[in-house]
Amino acid sequence: MNQHEVVPELLDGERLDRLVSLQTGVSRSVAARAIEDGQIRVDGQPVTQRSRRVKAGQVVEFAIEVQGPCLPQPDPLIDVEVVYADDTVIVIDKPAGIVVHPGAGNTDGTLVNGLLARFPELAEVGEPERPGIVHRIDKGTSGLLMVARTPGAYEGLVGQLSARSVDRRYRSLVWGNVEPGHGVVDAPIGRSRRDPTRMTVAADGREARTRYQVESRFNEPAELCLVTCELETGRTHQIRVHLRAINHPVVGDTRYGGARQSLPCPRPWLHAEHLGFRHPVTDEWMSFDSEVPGDLAAVARRCS
Repeated sequence: MNQHEVVPELLDGERLDRLVSLQTGVSRSVAARAIEDGQIRVDGQPVTQRSRRVKAGQVVEFAIEVQGPCLPQPDPLIDVEVVYADDTVIVIDKPAGIVVHPGAGNTDGTLVNGLLARFPELAEVGEPERPGIVHRIDKGTSGLLMVARTPGAYEGLVGQLSARSVDRRYRSLVWGNVEPGHGVVDAPIGRSRRDPTRMTVAADGREARTRYQVESRFNEPAELCLVTCELETGRTHQIRVHLRAINHPVVGDTRYGGARQSLPCPRPWLHAEHLGFRHPVTDEWMSFDSEVPGDLAAVARRCS
């Protein structure tokens, strides 16, 4: 059943995510994700902006009843490739095909479940439903991910992400001849109104900036470019959406127009190849690199 609540005078002008949290008892982060997933309607219209201000008398409808998630449990069967670990921070090389943390449709079998089996202390770090996680990589994307092992490290790494001082670079194979050979895609990103599981460039979206540099150009089996993308912000599907927005979708990306018969690819050709940040305790600059996995390398070898 749908749950309906009328906004009281006391909460006039309140943010939607806080209203949902207050009315359901879930955390703000859970409420925000429910909003972004299209589960909330205001006066009959779906709203996907967590910061939307509500007015007294409006009817807020929980199209799918919002419930707090079960806390993730350790799973030693989930393989976790650790490339670095000390008492405060962990760096993971995530394979494609695994979700970073539990969420709608993925209650277990995630990277977090494997991390908890190996590092049980993570249960006390950050948000309970995604312990230790300070940033994410899409399920179909491989590469480097940093994880906080202590509350202090969590605050420090989140602060670096907010300050845009973390160096996150991705390698991607894209369709078309990218011109100019370097630049910045500066376009806000929000949830698609037609399909809340997709992201899109939207005037009312959140600020998003991606720098790109063409590394190689190919003419066969089609015009293609190998590019390096550097994140200044970290929105959901940011690189994939931005590359689609400039008409150069990621090869193999079925969701954003990159799947074509001339060059089949088992997943989006996107790999988080470089990660750099300051150690949250020592302030030493940490830098890590990951080679392009074999499945993507095999696709690239077909290009000339």
